[in-house]
Amino acid sequence: MENDGTQRNLSVYSHKVKAGRKRTYFFDVMKTRGNDYYLTLTESTRRSDGNGYIRHQIFLYKEDFNRFVEGLQDVVNHVKTNLLPDFDYDQFAHRDENHDNHDDSIHDEDKSKSDQMEW
Repeated sequence: MENDGTQRNLSVYSHKVKAGRKRTYFFDVMKTRGNDYYLTLTESTRRSDGNGYIRHQIFLYKEDFNRFVEGLQDVVNHVKTNLLPDFDYDQFAHRDENHDNHDDSIHDEDKSKSDQMEW
């Protein structure tokens, strides 16, 4: 997304996943000016010095949804079935349940300057 003074694409739906004390994932449905939709997947981690956040984003377009989900499911199943079959994945399922929610507003981390994004 460009930030050259033109109107930003709009987030129409957001799902926030807290993943520990310093890491949060955001899954956002974005609407373009041309009334099309795409997803942004954002990992936001608190900087070790406490000054802001480091964000990494992936843009996922509708023509890639099925292949992306199939690829993700394949590698997750491979780890669960072949590499770590005895690990209890559900032990973390209820962690921070009070913080996992749907949020249609702008992310707190998004309010920080875009120049804090590092790839």
